[in-house]
Amino acid sequence: MLSQYLEKKLKTAKYKLLKDGTYFGEIPGIKGVWANARTRAACQKELAEVFEDWLFLKIQSHETVPGFSIKTDRRNLVRNG
Repeated sequence: MLSQYLEKKLKTAKYKLLKDGTYFGEIPGIKGVWANARTRAACQKELAEVFEDWLFLKIQSHETVPGFSIKTDRRNLVRNG
């Protein structure tokens, strides 16, 4: 479930070659997730790591994540006497 979400969003990533010769990458619609590296491959790798960390922090703090929801079966949360 998480890996599918990560993969889907990373496919939408946009990369730019900056004037200093480095690459900048970001995922549209995901604020605060970006990467900058000397090569496009390194930028892609860094962006994936940043995005994964961002996603885990959002889930841990119970914040909403654009395009992702966790469905909990609340029946499992009830203790039988």
